[in-house]
Amino acid sequence: MTVRSSRLACLLAAAALAGCAAPTPPAGDAALQRIGHIVVIYAENHSFDNLYGLFPGADGIANATAEQATQLDHDGTPLKELITFGNDGKPDPRFPPMPNKPFRIDAPPVSRSIDQRVPSPIHAFFHNQEQINGGRNNLFAAMSQVGGWTMGYYDGSPFRLWQWAREYTLADRFFMGAFGGSYLNHQYLICACAARHENAPDSMRVKLDPDGKLTKKPGSPSANVGAVQVVSGGGGQVTPDGWSVNTSQPSYQPSGVPPAEGGSLDLVDPKGSGSMGQPVPPQTQRTIGDTLSAKGISWTWYSGGWNAALADGRQPPSVKRQVIYTRDEGSPMFQPHHQPFNYHARFAPGAADRAQHLRDGDDLLRDVAAGTLPAVSFYKPAGRYTQHPSYTDVKSGDQHMADLLDKLKASPQWKDMLIVLTYDENGGYWDHVPPPSGPGWGDRLGPGTRIPALLIGPGVRRGFVDHTPYDTGSILKLITRRFGLEPLAGVREKAGDLTPALQP
Repeated sequence: MTVRSSRLACLLAAAALAGCAAPTPPAGDAALQRIGHIVVIYAENHSFDNLYGLFPGADGIANATAEQATQLDHDGTPLKELITFGNDGKPDPRFPPMPNKPFRIDAPPVSRSIDQRVPSPIHAFFHNQEQINGGRNNLFAAMSQVGGWTMGYYDGSPFRLWQWAREYTLADRFFMGAFGGSYLNHQYLICACAARHENAPDSMRVKLDPDGKLTKKPGSPSANVGAVQVVSGGGGQVTPDGWSVNTSQPSYQPSGVPPAEGGSLDLVDPKGSGSMGQPVPPQTQRTIGDTLSAKGISWTWYSGGWNAALADGRQPPSVKRQVIYTRDEGSPMFQPHHQPFNYHARFAPGAADRAQHLRDGDDLLRDVAAGTLPAVSFYKPAGRYTQHPSYTDVKSGDQHMADLLDKLKASPQWKDMLIVLTYDENGGYWDHVPPPSGPGWGDRLGPGTRIPALLIGPGVRRGFVDHTPYDTGSILKLITRRFGLEPLAGVREKAGDLTPALQP
């Protein structure tokens, strides 16, 4: 018998034949198989340089080239200075002009502490592509409604999450899976895809110029004096050929669109609602939830404020919302477009999968304490704790997520746990590292700007900065490899699967 046939015989009859052993798996596979529970925490709207640009050992702001750090006007000339614009598109008197280079938000003369709310730069699909400018990253200020504010960053060393990053692994080559904003990147997190909205009205479709870029309004000002103006405002919700890429609402509650008068309270008014536009039709693309369920692997999407938002959304349309998109004191500031599974037909109201897999953030805390987390957990903090600029501050989310990490570390399931804490997208903030491109990397959806990613757990390398190129789809690739799932078609071939961050 040949060596090859002998090895095959051992594999086929290993349980019955004494002295036969299966081949030793590679170290990466062995480390991966020690992981029994994966927890994904999904925060909001910060680039890597914005929060971790000063992190020791990481590719930070000091490594930016002059071309990357110097922002250009629309005509290709360097801006004279960085001006922050207000809601009217004119210079905001609250913020001083700054030299044309990255600047500290939390230091003079800007001096905004981490417990203060700050402007939120536009973060939209086509804007982000133009800001990246072929990898030069020098049109962030020109293509933002807040102008030069996009170049601000923090000294993150006081953050509690920074200390977790120092103790475990910080990935400094992790890119948001899709260009633009939260809505699309939440869809990317679960399916490496975009939703389809073929029948969207013209009012929701982007208007592009012959070069495939946003159509600027006639007389749109120089970025030296005012914010850019485009025909489609926020960039348009739907591409000309029917892909839903900017913030749009689900057809199921909780949604930014209320129920129809006299209609089912579980559904939304199909005509839509004002600036929200028409809801996205229920989706049928294959998700990571589908592939996990197909293999019988337990999983849950936990969301802060889910139960309260569901009750809020199911009120008659005449009742003012108290939770959904509400910034009033005491509201969790629930964001329906951060709930990707709620866009998919498999999780429609009344469906068994909805009740089983979509649960409230309070359920997460109970499951952590009891040691009953499923094999795969996704956690979306309530809007108040996501660190999203404008409607919350950095400190609240830092404390909230660090407190959760403390609870996870004290959980009975910690011993085989891997936590991936990352951000949905860059929030319109500048970063100097060009996104990967070319075969196996770049496609129509992305990847977009670099974002922070922390890997935490007893099997993770300690005090490590991981320079492996990843994107949001790397989380899907990790889960798929660990549990032997059917791969999702949109996951990029060259994106790493996060296993380099594991201890050998």
